[in-house]
Amino acid sequence: MGSIEQTPVVSDISLPAHIPESNQTPSSAPTNKLFSLGGRTIAITGGGRGLGITLASAVLEAGGHAACIDILPEPSATEWAALQKLAKSSKLSISYHKCDITSEEDISKCLDEIAEAGTAANAPLTGTIACAGIQQKVPAVEYPIDGFRRIMDVNVTGTFLTIKHTARIFIKEGTKGSVVMIASMSGQVANRGLTCSAYNTSKAAVQQMCRSVAQEWGQYGIRVNTLSPGYIRTAMTDELLTAEPEVEKTWMAGALLGRLGAPEDFKAPAVFLLADGSSFMTGADLRVDGGHCASA
Repeated sequence: MGSIEQTPVVSDISLPAHIPESNQTPSSAPTNKLFSLGGRTIAITGGGRGLGITLASAVLEAGGHAACIDILPEPSATEWAALQKLAKSSKLSISYHKCDITSEEDISKCLDEIAEAGTAANAPLTGTIACAGIQQKVPAVEYPIDGFRRIMDVNVTGTFLTIKHTARIFIKEGTKGSVVMIASMSGQVANRGLTCSAYNTSKAAVQQMCRSVAQEWGQYGIRVNTLSPGYIRTAMTDELLTAEPEVEKTWMAGALLGRLGAPEDFKAPAVFLLADGSSFMTGADLRVDGGHCASA
């Protein structure tokens, strides 16, 4: 039997003898420190209720100061009282800012105020969760143009303005911060039983926005990622399921873990994306959907 000639693999990439570690790499801290937000301020849009206010509690529990932003005149009373109690017991701060994220002047001023307060308290603004968003269920052929535009204005333009002015602050202050944009599995799949063409389109836009700005801002040490939830039981979805209970049956058919999500399911993923544990992660989507997208 003849011999087999082996051709050596030649790489055309010349590497230095020693590749220095990036200065972005966190110090050799223990794992629990890689999930700490101690000494940091985090801004959360949509922080007046629902998922946003739950993520504010996650920030406090991870040792960070939280600044909630929402268009509501006041945050949800019960949850806000609990947040204030938690902040006081942990010697942290929690603040609420009424703001329309679709107004560039408003969101820019709001984030500047949060950043200034954070610096004064020796807890600089190092992260923003862009969580504000709205939903509509309307058949595409009947979709009123004003409703479609409103979805885009809040979910896409409002998100862009939020992260734009966050990045502006980071660049000005030399902060290697983290931006977390709440997208959705609906940016990747069309949801059975739901006629939400505008919402789905807006979340796909957020995912592409993430990749685009991550490419631009990486040079400043700014990380940008999306967190894409599956179906969550919130006041918004409960209203839908009350009106159309058959929708829940459709959703449950794809729930591989036998349940829908709860806002608390996204606390740890959000903290991970904000903290040093994800320091080599940018331009990525972290989908937390209970396995829904894994089954047809």
